[in-house]
Amino acid sequence: MNLASAITGLPYVGKTTLFNLLTGAHAATGSFAGAEAETNVGVAKVPDERVERLAALYKPKKTTFAEITYRDIGLAKGGSQGSGLSAQKMGDLRTADALVHVVRSFRDPSVPHSEGSIDPLRDMATLELELLFADHAVIEKRLERIEPELRGAKGAEKEAREQEKAFLVRAMPALESETPLRDLDIDPDELKLIRGYRFLTLMPQLVVVNLDEADVSAPESVLAPLRVAAARHRATAVVSACAKLEAEIAELGPQEARTFRADLGISEPPLERIVRATYELLGLISFFTVGPDEVRAWTVPQGATAQQAAGAIHSDLERGFIRAEVIRWDELLRLGSEAAAKKEGVMRTEGRDHVMSDADVMNVLFNVAPTR
Repeated sequence: MNLASAITGLPYVGKTTLFNLLTGAHAATGSFAGAEAETNVGVAKVPDERVERLAALYKPKKTTFAEITYRDIGLAKGGSQGSGLSAQKMGDLRTADALVHVVRSFRDPSVPHSEGSIDPLRDMATLELELLFADHAVIEKRLERIEPELRGAKGAEKEAREQEKAFLVRAMPALESETPLRDLDIDPDELKLIRGYRFLTLMPQLVVVNLDEADVSAPESVLAPLRVAAARHRATAVVSACAKLEAEIAELGPQEARTFRADLGISEPPLERIVRATYELLGLISFFTVGPDEVRAWTVPQGATAQQAAGAIHSDLERGFIRAEVIRWDELLRLGSEAAAKKEGVMRTEGRDHVMSDADVMNVLFNVAPTR
C-alpha cells in the first residue's frame, strides 16, 4: 500500500525542518506564507534493518524499502475556528492516512511563536479545533443536500443514504462537543459509507514535540502532559524530536552521528521513531519478498491474509493465488537459504486465509488463466 502522512501545525514550530529530516528534501525554512504557501511533498524510505540483512544474504540487483509520502502543510498565522487552512491545504490534508502534528516546546527569541508564548498543549488543542470545524462544515453541507437525494432514492440506494444520514446526524453533536470522530464507535459498514469524506478527525494523529536542546536528554517533563491529553483520544500518540539538533546531526557521517546521539541519550533518528509510531497508529506490518533480482519490503494492515498480501504485490497474484511459502525473516537468515529452510521444515506452506505476521518472508505460488 502507498502510505501518506501530512505534517501540519502552527507557524514557526519546525514543520519544514522536520519534513526535510524525514524526506532528505531541502525545502526552504525560516519564512512563512500562511495557508496559501505551496505544499512541500517528499518521500521517505522506511528504515528497516531486516531488509538490509536480507539484502546482505541475497545480494540482489535491487533493494527496495517501503516508503511514506510526506506533505508539509501549515496553518495560517493565528489560524483557528475554521480560518487557518485554505481549501487547497484542506484538500491536501484529506489525502493523508495519518496526521503528523508538530508542536513547539523549543525556546528561541529570534523565532517568536505566532501565539506569543510557548505552550504545546494549547497548540495541540488549536489544531484539533481547526480539524473539528473542518469536519463539522463538511457534514453540515452534506446534510443540506442529502434530503432531496433521499426523496428520489429507492431500494438499496435509499437504504445506504439513510445509513449515511444516520451517521452524519450522530457525528454532528460529537464534533460540537469537541469530540474527534476517531473517538466514536464506528462499525465496518459505516466506515465504508463515509470513506469518501476523508474526515480529518477520523485520521490517526501523531503529535511530534519539537524539543528544546536543553530538554533532549530528559524530555519526559515536557512530554508527560501531552501524553495525558493524547490518552483521552483514540489513535493519538506522542513522540519527540529536536529538529534543529537533528538537522545538525544529519550533516555528520553515520558513525559520528551514532556516537553523537548516544552521548546525548538519543536512541534513534527521528525518522525511525516517527515511522514506527505511524505504523503502530495505523495498525500496519511489513512483509518481505526476496530473491537474486530484488529484496523488497511491503506494507499491509495487521490481520491481512496471505492472499491479500499477494495483492499488495500485484493484483494477478491475488486473483490467481494458489498457496504461499512463508518463513520468518530471522529463521531464513539463521539457515542461510530457502533450500535449507525447506529441508529443516521451517518454510511453511500456507493457504489463502493464513494471517500474515510482521517480518514474514513470502513466496507466492499462483496461476492466472489468460483472458479472452
